[in-house]
Amino acid sequence: MPIGRLHVLTDFVFQQRFSHADLAAHAIAGGADTVQFRQKTGPIRARLYEAERTAAVCREANAPLLIDDDLTLAQAVDAAGVHLGQDDLPVAVARHILGPDAIIGATVTTVNQALDAEGAGASYLGFGPVFPTRSKRNPASVKGLDGLRAVCGAVQIPVIGIAGMTPERVPFVLDAGAHGIAVMTAITTADDPEAAAAVFRAAIESAV
Repeated sequence: MPIGRLHVLTDFVFQQRFSHADLAAHAIAGGADTVQFRQKTGPIRARLYEAERTAAVCREANAPLLIDDDLTLAQAVDAAGVHLGQDDLPVAVARHILGPDAIIGATVTTVNQALDAEGAGASYLGFGPVFPTRSKRNPASVKGLDGLRAVCGAVQIPVIGIAGMTPERVPFVLDAGAHGIAVMTAITTADDPEAAAAVFRAAIESAV
C-alpha cells in the first residue's frame, strides 16, 4: 500500500469540538491521504469505540488508518497498520505480528534510529521534531531541516516530517527529501479543519 503524503493525526486533547471520526472525515475531505488515530489515555473500551468509528470513516473513504502506539487496538479495528514511538513495541515485533502487508511507521530522531527502524521492517519513518512544537509535553530537541536531510539521505523508505508543520514550511520539508508531512493541531484546532487540510494538500501538490 503506498505511503501517503499528508498524514493527519486525530486529537481530543487540544480540542473537544470534534470526535476522532469527525476529524478524520474533515481531514480526508480536505485531502489527507492517511489518518493516524492518536489517543493515548482513557479506558480501553472508550478508545476502542472511538477507533471503530474512525475506522468506519476511513474504510468508507478508502483512506488508510494507522493507530498510534497501540498494536492491539490496531488489530481490533482492522486498521491498515500502526505508528510506533521509540518507547512502544519494537518495529520488528510489530512486523512479525501484523505481517508483511501492514503499514508500520516508526518515529525517529537520529540517523541511527532511522537505520535501525528501516532494518527492522518499518514502512516509513516519522522524523522530528523538524520544527518547534507544543503538541507534546516533552518533545525531543528540534532537529531542523539539516537533521531531516541527513535521515532522508540515509534510508530508502519514505520519511514523513513531523512537528511544527505549516503550509509555508512544506516546500522546505519536501526539498530536504521528505516524502510528506504529519499534521495535528494546525488542522484539528483550525476554525475549519477541512479547509486547513486542503491548504496543506495544495502546498504538497505545488511542491511535489
